[in-house]
Parts: sequence; structure tokens; C-alpha cells
Amino acid sequence: MTRTVTLCVTAGCDGSPGSRAAVAWAAREAGMLGLPLVLLHVREPERSSGGDPALGETAGLLRSRHPDLDVRVQQVGGRPAEVLADLARDAALLVLGSRAPGRAGGPLAGSVARAVLARTERPVVLVREGAGAGEPSAPVVLGLDLAHPDARLIGFAFAAAARRDTVLRIVHDGDHLRDGDLSTPYGAVAAVPRPAYGPRTLRRPAVLSEVLRSWREKLPDVLVAEENLCGTPAAHLVDLSRDASLVVIGRRTRPAGFGVRIGPVAHTVLHRSTAPVAVVPHD
Repeated sequence: MTRTVTLCVTAGCDGSPGSRAAVAWAAREAGMLGLPLVLLHVREPERSSGGDPALGETAGLLRSRHPDLDVRVQQVGGRPAEVLADLARDAALLVLGSRAPGRAGGPLAGSVARAVLARTERPVVLVREGAGAGEPSAPVVLGLDLAHPDARLIGFAFAAAARRDTVLRIVHDGDHLRDGDLSTPYGAVAAVPRPAYGPRTLRRPAVLSEVLRSWREKLPDVLVAEENLCGTPAAHLVDLSRDASLVVIGRRTRPAGFGVRIGPVAHTVLHRSTAPVAVVPHD
């Protein structure tokens, strides 16, 4: 059976403070993208089969705040991670909420988000409780591995900066921003290596310029700022997240059955970023 794909922005909605922050962020992003917003509520099998009355109220509030936004409501039964990952295939973005730092489950990606990240090949944006919609004119921050630059990841960050008419700040450090590093299981405590400065350092500006050339030509109005590292790459990304509208990192797609494993930089960013984090899967 052929699957009909209608691009939209999908936001997980369960009534929690984290999901409310995700919905607020998703509404503004959908407006900038010119796409419908789908509020998705997943009813777990062991819970009541009734609908979520707050979902309709949330949709009504969004329609009053964003009169030009096409807001849709969808309620589906099943396991949240499985349903979210499946329906994300029809979405330009899947937006999920998380608890605030310091609370139980403090990492930005909780168990459902981790499972979704392992299953979906669509970008997933994680928004912290209390973050609201954020300030769209703040910079977009991209963590980039110059040894393995990916067009999908770079294009996502450039497009996000262009929509916001803001600067794109790029943090890179060769080997230490390898989002495909599978040596660290998610949830493990990882030591983030310090950047190594050596002969390759002198080549990095030329490498970065070559990597970004086509995107500068496609989106010439995006101002790009290359960030000089101070300390570890992960710490630098977390520090920049305090004044960012979005942090963009990559995740290598992996065969089913291998679990959720990410590199130490992504691990740290997902635990400590105060800005929303977009995780962009790529080969």
C-alpha cells in the first residue's frame, strides 16, 4: 500500500509542561515554514480509552493566537515511542517536550524521546519545559564535524537561520564533533575529549569554506560566524545554547536492533542545552 505523505510539523501533546513548551515552539515554527501543525496525543493501551479534552482546548488557543495557522488534532492509541516515530515519517519536523534541568529525568531526551530518535529518520526537535517558544531572532548554533560533513545537517541549519533572519554560528573541531561516534551508549557518563590543536588546525578554515560554499550560494543572506573553541566542543555548544534560538546536531542512522548510541558531544548537549535542540539523522 502506498503511503501518502503530507508534510507538516507534528508536536507530541500529553498535557505536561514540557509538551506545552514543545507545542508553543512548534506553532511558531510551523508558521515560519508555512506548514500545518498537528497536535498528536498518544493513548497508551493500559490507560483509559477516552480522549484528551485538553487537546481541543490547546488547539483552540493556538488558533486564536495564530489565526493563519492550520492546526489539526490527532489522537492515536499505542505505545508513544512507536506511534510518534511512525507518524513522524509524514512530518517535516517532530517536536517533543522534556522536563526542566534539575528535575527527575533532567536530560533533554527522556526515554520516549530516546526511543523515537532511534526509530525515526526525520529531524526531531526537543524543547525544555519552561522554554516557551523562545526568541526566534537569536542565533542558530550548528555543531559540525569537518571530517564527516553532511549536507542534510548543514542544509537544515542554514534553512533554520534563514527563516529566523539570524546568524548561523558554527562550532567545529574535526574529530571531536563526530556525531556518528557509536562508542558511548546513551545515558552513560562520557568524558568529552579536549580539542587537539595540531597541523590540521591551519587547514580547517579552508576546509570549512569548501564545505559551506554551496550553502552560501543558495542562501547568501545567512551570516555565518565560525566559533573558536574555548574548552571542550560540547561545553562550547552548551554555553552558546544560552543565547541561541536553536542548537543543531547530527545523528548517524543505524540498523535496527543496535539501540540508542550517540557520541559524547551529542550526549552532553542533550543533557545540558537550555535552547531547543534539533537532532538531524543522516547516513
